[in-house]
Amino acid sequence: MIELNQRERGKPVIELRDLRRTLGEGETANEVLKGLNLTIRQGEFCSIVGPSGSGKSTLMYLLGALDRPSGGQVLIDGHDTRGMHDLELAELRNRTLGFIFQFHYLMPEFSALENVMMPMFKRGIRRADAIERATDLLSRLGIGDKTHRPPGKLSGGEQQRVAIARALANQPLVVLGDEPTGNLDTSNADNVFAIFEKLVKEEHQTIVVVTHDLDLAARTERIIRLVDGLVVDDGPTADVMERMRAAIGTHE
Repeated sequence: MIELNQRERGKPVIELRDLRRTLGEGETANEVLKGLNLTIRQGEFCSIVGPSGSGKSTLMYLLGALDRPSGGQVLIDGHDTRGMHDLELAELRNRTLGFIFQFHYLMPEFSALENVMMPMFKRGIRRADAIERATDLLSRLGIGDKTHRPPGKLSGGEQQRVAIARALANQPLVVLGDEPTGNLDTSNADNVFAIFEKLVKEEHQTIVVVTHDLDLAARTERIIRLVDGLVVDDGPTADVMERMRAAIGTHE
């Protein structure tokens, strides 16, 4: 595996070109995304925000090659996903992406350690190496003393830490989080974002999260704001937050 701090910071890792997604057909067709152009670079910590129905989760699924666009291109690590068959996409996801969802989707019959090891088995990594990597990740995330507990014996915050460790297992180029703190209380949500900040700072990990919580979004380095399937603002977090506050003040 390539150490994250050896990767080229600033290199494009995901590129979207005129990305479109339409759901339904005929009179019921709904154009959810309407021609997005975005570049996510190595080492960025980005948040995607916007009102309900703006296309945030649809965009996240396309970023992660979990859905196919109706038009345009999604390039992941330089690979154009157009024309890839399902097995090729699955291999690309397993090699380059890590996923954290609002619902952690841990397998209840396996321990925390075994849940983290699963993606590595899919990569063909030796069991001994997978155990070492999973143990290290869980320890760094503060639950090294609970590696053999099943998810049902862990708190919500601990379960989400296991999900983060699983997302990092294969040292992905990009970690994608779809409302990763949506089911957590304020304290645990804060802890999760502290983990993200540390990964970005110390390991140049690329992280993109969808969140409705603007306080958490304010802790990222870049905000991408969607409204009605279009990017209406994109830039350094402080600048975007200032423009959003100004817009709110204008309408008061």
